[in-house]
Amino acid sequence: MALTAHSTIGDWLNDPVGGDLVRGLLAQSGASADQLAPILGLPLQQLVAMSQGAMPQSVVDDLVRAANGGEIPTDDEPTGWVERVTAGRFAGKTVIVTGAASGIGKATASRIAREGGRVIAADISAEKLDELKAEHPDIVTVAGDLTQQDTIDAVVEAAGGRIDGLANVAGINDDFSPAGETPDAVWDRVIAINLTAPFKLMRAVLPVMEEAGSGAVLNVSSEAGLRGNASGNAYTASKHGIIGVTKSAAFMYGPKGIRVNSVAPGGVATGIPFPPNVSEYGSGRLAPFQSAIPTIATAEQLAASITYLLSDDAVNINGAIVASDGGWSVQ
Repeated sequence: MALTAHSTIGDWLNDPVGGDLVRGLLAQSGASADQLAPILGLPLQQLVAMSQGAMPQSVVDDLVRAANGGEIPTDDEPTGWVERVTAGRFAGKTVIVTGAASGIGKATASRIAREGGRVIAADISAEKLDELKAEHPDIVTVAGDLTQQDTIDAVVEAAGGRIDGLANVAGINDDFSPAGETPDAVWDRVIAINLTAPFKLMRAVLPVMEEAGSGAVLNVSSEAGLRGNASGNAYTASKHGIIGVTKSAAFMYGPKGIRVNSVAPGGVATGIPFPPNVSEYGSGRLAPFQSAIPTIATAEQLAASITYLLSDDAVNINGAIVASDGGWSVQ
């Protein structure tokens, strides 16, 4: 079988020709194949997104050509995990998705739309929302800062009188700082986006769901919401906090037909940049634990977990915190 951009990194490394090519590329940057262990199941193409701009598409194209005698073969059969859309799973439902212009949010919005749902896609980037709408013309987009009440009001207004689901996906990283170093600006911004904004949007949609007697809310937490050694002080606090919000709402609104759950991702291959001035001490302290990540997930793989919990397939699940982390949380 020919090696392509959609062949897994594991397949490339196991191939006599492909393995030498990938190891040679890694050697140029002082890296080794051992560092690829968490991403062996991902397609080679994913390295472009994960590099945050450091690896252009031409590098992957050149590898594919070199492995196939100078040609890029037809790539009809991707290997590894393949997204399987469930037709009609969200038919007749209106679902709000935040952070919908990129990464996990975009993958979630796209899957809900392809499964028949009406999607209200919210994000701070109007330009990237336009790109999403170009791919899915029926998606309704709302550009704005969800830490501002007028944006939350605009999202709810765009949904109209019916809101069946809410996926609070939008979030930002912190600077890996411990509590004694965390600047006010980092704390305030991370808490505002990762915790306060999701709470306020939940507060806005719950009365609509309550009146209908049904609804589903999915709050994205993190591995950092399950432990103290996955990220910095502000991010860890925000993700622990959203788990508390989730459990409280599940308890309060479960009897009213509303399910509230959370997905806690581990390593994610979305290439989201970290802020400047990352804490040297915090980064060094976290490094051994982050290096133990067993697998890195794609945005589409995490969207599979999120959309399951939002859908009626999860009818009897309420107040659950699902660690979609490849088993990192049990180490």
